[in-house]
Amino acid sequence: MNKSKCRFCNTPLTNTFVNLGMSPISNAFLKGDQLNQGEKFYPLHVYVCDSCYLVQLEEFETPDKIFSDYVYFSSFSDTWLKHAEDYTNEIVANFGLDKKSQVIEIASNDGYLLQYFKERGIPILGIEPAENVADVARSKGIPTMSIFFGTKTAKELVDDGYGPDLVIGNNVLAHVPDLNDFVEGIKILLKSTGIFTLEFPHVLRLMAENQFDTIYHEHFSYFSLLTLERIFATHNLTIFDVKELSTHGGSLRIYGRHSGNNEIPVRKSVQQLHEKEKEAGLDNIAIYEKFSGNVKKIKVELLDFLIQANRKGKVVIAYGAPAKGNTLLNYCGIREDFIRYTVDRSPYKQGLFLPGTHIPVYHPDKIRETRPDFVLILPWNIKEEIMDQLDYIKDWGGCFVIPIPELKVL
Repeated sequence: MNKSKCRFCNTPLTNTFVNLGMSPISNAFLKGDQLNQGEKFYPLHVYVCDSCYLVQLEEFETPDKIFSDYVYFSSFSDTWLKHAEDYTNEIVANFGLDKKSQVIEIASNDGYLLQYFKERGIPILGIEPAENVADVARSKGIPTMSIFFGTKTAKELVDDGYGPDLVIGNNVLAHVPDLNDFVEGIKILLKSTGIFTLEFPHVLRLMAENQFDTIYHEHFSYFSLLTLERIFATHNLTIFDVKELSTHGGSLRIYGRHSGNNEIPVRKSVQQLHEKEKEAGLDNIAIYEKFSGNVKKIKVELLDFLIQANRKGKVVIAYGAPAKGNTLLNYCGIREDFIRYTVDRSPYKQGLFLPGTHIPVYHPDKIRETRPDFVLILPWNIKEEIMDQLDYIKDWGGCFVIPIPELKVL
């Protein structure tokens, strides 16, 4: 019997969502001289709370250990940059942000988003705990603090005179082990008339499209609107709007405010999604417990494809070195015997080896040199962008392989 408790409501966790076995930290890439050393593997066993329906992992490594020196840089995806620019245009227009406003982004990464506010002359501040990533943002002229966000940081910022009109958090909420401290920090920091927006993968889409590879140790929690409404209400914050996004295979963007700020009405979108999630059964523990069977099916399909390709003497390589890819490869037990190498546009990953599987990471030019038969796209959420970049593989009859939500060869 698992003795851990829900990170939101403190209910004992006893219901399994999915058990993906043992896996290393997904962004713990290895250097060549580390390949013969021991590697830490941790249980990738996901639970669902039968009280608040929060899907969650236990905490095996602290955020400081995971994020102090990070290899993920947002600016290497053209799709994500376009998403950030579109968000900036929309939020500025809809909420009248200008040079008198103040914008703070939590987990601001390399300044990929705040750069668009900076171009408009809007005062900004980034909060990014990974010092190496924050340094890149600073080199772009984005003021950035290297610190983890919570109530302590929020109070210090308020004492220093900050009171943002907009607080942004893109793909950070899932990375927070102390959920209540983080949400309370937003409440403390946010100006009384301000708003906050958060983006995160939607657990409804994760389940509907078998996106189990988005589960890894850096993601402590997976959210529905039903659960988040309870979490924010506990901290006197109200979700007043929500949008379903295509990013990361299907995400939500929630818009929130202080509960006492009734100048901003709650929009129909909130109730509509609330009802959609209930119709899908997200308030029923039995729905969550069915997920494991779909995950096993994908594992069998992918391994069967790779075995058949191997028997025919076909060469399979991968594109990308995302965290989700490392979950997929480690869960399926795929190593260099099935996938010769992977490539990535980020120079911070090139020359390294994937955690657990030890598959080498090269520059994308390696594909032209070796002319593989199949390219397995690990960041399938941006498959269109990648297929456009690698359209030339058709010159020698190369094909793309998409593993999620079901195996497709294109």
